[in-house]
Amino acid sequence: MHLKKDKKLARLLDTIPPFQLKKRRNICTYLCASIMSQQLSVKVADVIYRRFLQLYNGGEPTAARILETSPETLRSIGLSNAKVQYVRNVAAFEIENGMGLKKLNKMSNEEVITYLTAIKGVGTWTVEMLLMFALGREDVFSTGDLGLQNAMIRLYKLDRTDKKQFFADLQKISSKWKPYRTYACLHLWSWKDNNPDKV
Repeated sequence: MHLKKDKKLARLLDTIPPFQLKKRRNICTYLCASIMSQQLSVKVADVIYRRFLQLYNGGEPTAARILETSPETLRSIGLSNAKVQYVRNVAAFEIENGMGLKKLNKMSNEEVITYLTAIKGVGTWTVEMLLMFALGREDVFSTGDLGLQNAMIRLYKLDRTDKKQFFADLQKISSKWKPYRTYACLHLWSWKDNNPDKV
């Protein structure tokens, strides 16, 4: 396996089962859920997202239905004023420009990031997660993800004192994993959350 060429990463690959990437149909709803979960614990984010779906009888709403929902109703499920606006921005963008799989599948990772970060409230990290978990792209590395940073600090004995050097180190190490950087990220997250003492 290509990733096993990295000796330190190879130790993790033997202890964690392989991952399978999936594609999601409703990109608009995925983006809305991502915005709702920002700066919240997984538990709280899940509660809010379930409340959101309950507004639409448990199903994933269309962009039009989201825009038909009053801001007051969206606030009532636990969203801040800013997040209400961002969710509505996503829905409006979907209607005006489209973000279906057919359209996004024709774009490179960089093109998808440029396209979707034009939406106010959608940042680079959010789109990188979308590329991995909604579009099933195999070669994505999120330099700004704190979980990945912490895992790589521990595994590769990196120092984040000098930020510029730290990010250069992250890029240099992750470049060895191309074209399967997403799988490396999945293993690093899993290792950090479950077996941080086993290397």
